[in-house]
Amino acid sequence: VGLEPSCLFTLRDEFLVQHLGEDAARLAALAMTFEEFLARELDAGRLKLPLGPLAAGRARLHGHCHQKAFDAVRPIQKVLQLIPGLAVELVETSCCGMAGAFGFEAEHYEVSMAMGELALLPAVRNADAGTLIIADGTSCRQQIRDGASRDALHVARVLEMALTGRS
Repeated sequence: VGLEPSCLFTLRDEFLVQHLGEDAARLAALAMTFEEFLARELDAGRLKLPLGPLAAGRARLHGHCHQKAFDAVRPIQKVLQLIPGLAVELVETSCCGMAGAFGFEAEHYEVSMAMGELALLPAVRNADAGTLIIADGTSCRQQIRDGASRDALHVARVLEMALTGRS
């Protein structure tokens, strides 16, 4: 079970295309995101989280490129639905533009920012101050902070807030 989408999907996808053997194939078959794990446990009736409402009441969700490519955004939405009263809007985006270290490189900065400005950064800037911004990818959160001056949270942090009553 992994928190960082790019790392997790390296195990699930790139291990297979590199033909790293039987052990890698077994690992790839078992690898899942934090939200996929929670959604699986919820579907099996084994997940009972005492979640409370958040003061925010609204959230905008940005899916990491790997989550979108592997249809792993729906489990995020399913898990966030467990938080009472939280209205989650999926921001329809392509890549945030950061793409790991790509956006940090001087020669890629303009392209990185242009990609972010296609949809993600305006959607974040247009969200009111009380709206949570949710993004699992480390580089996505960095792009949001640098490009829109907002802090985005990983789903695990949002669930932790709903568990402890901290908003």
